[in-house]
Amino acid sequence: MTPSGILAGLFLLIVALYCGIDPFKHSAISDFPDFEAYKVDSPPWSQLPTDKDTENLLQRSDIKFLNQVQGPESIAFDPLGRGPYTGVADGRIIFWNGESWTDFAYTSPNRSVLCSTKPSPLSYLKNEHICGRPLGLRFDKKTGEMFIADAYFGLMKVGPEGGLATSLATEAEGVPLGFTNDLDIDDEGNVYFTDSSNKYQRRNFMQLVFSAEDSGRVLKYDPITKETTVLVRSLQFPNGLSLSKDGSFFIFCESSPGRLMRYWLKGEKAGTSEVFAILPGFPDNVRTNENGEFWVALNCRRSLYNHICGLYPKLRKSLLKLPVTAKYQFLATIGGLPHAVVVKYSPEGKLVQILEDSQGKVVKAVSEVEEKDGKLWMGSVLMPFVAVYQLG
Repeated sequence: MTPSGILAGLFLLIVALYCGIDPFKHSAISDFPDFEAYKVDSPPWSQLPTDKDTENLLQRSDIKFLNQVQGPESIAFDPLGRGPYTGVADGRIIFWNGESWTDFAYTSPNRSVLCSTKPSPLSYLKNEHICGRPLGLRFDKKTGEMFIADAYFGLMKVGPEGGLATSLATEAEGVPLGFTNDLDIDDEGNVYFTDSSNKYQRRNFMQLVFSAEDSGRVLKYDPITKETTVLVRSLQFPNGLSLSKDGSFFIFCESSPGRLMRYWLKGEKAGTSEVFAILPGFPDNVRTNENGEFWVALNCRRSLYNHICGLYPKLRKSLLKLPVTAKYQFLATIGGLPHAVVVKYSPEGKLVQILEDSQGKVVKAVSEVEEKDGKLWMGSVLMPFVAVYQLG
């Protein structure tokens, strides 16, 4: 093994010991048969933004609904401003009515005792394909219908009164949707959405991160023809998606390379995509505010370790053979212990603001940032709460 590999291995062992676990149970790769690693299409290390929130402003966030919600990935408000609505780890979409959480919708027609409350979001992974896992949520402002990206059941929608969602798309070009992740809707009712991988499902997200394979796609659903077409293919973990305020383009996150991509819908570049911004970490969802700016949720910052591992897949695969369990290999791969970072970009792709909790004291992780009435509502696929930060 190379000197850098030895150092990386030592780093993994230190992480494991720091977290108080036995790192010598078995190697991570023993959990993943038929595993292959690919080079990450990363930008040069020198291009990564170095801006930081030295005040750790996210530590001033209010923690709401503690232990009332598990894994609230996406936060949405309906056309009347009511909410929030969020999808949780047991497969339900729930609604805050001002006094309590109530069930609003669900995506699986076969919910059973398997979908009952569990101690943590990760404990649901085994049954997610049965119970459903709603990720990205959006309301059609004209009809009041909610559109849902369910990781297992594909693109769906439900009426303003909620209930069992109906299926809109489960495949494209004969290839099933493997990991439907996020979506947005234009003024004509077209739905743009991401399929993170057709090889790994969400319950295998660690393998997808370790692998960095490029079967991800961005797609369009036409409500008139009922057809689903592929707009962009060969992507490494496409994730969040959000239309620009004027509807001329949309932004989508490509998580493995850590960047925002822009896909043009109008103008001379219509039908093409390009890099919009290089991010300081690994993105989840992106949301547009009323000013046309983009809030991006980052799982954590990059490290030189994960940058090198991304560039050298053989090294990454060798490191996965070390006697360190998958959980702690995963933490090392994404940059260490969870710590929330949110960044705001202008419509032109300029970094405008960065907020973080670099120590993970208050907001340990964040999957999405929804700006409403001067506040940032932050959901997390991992945490049992919603964090709210007052802007200004």
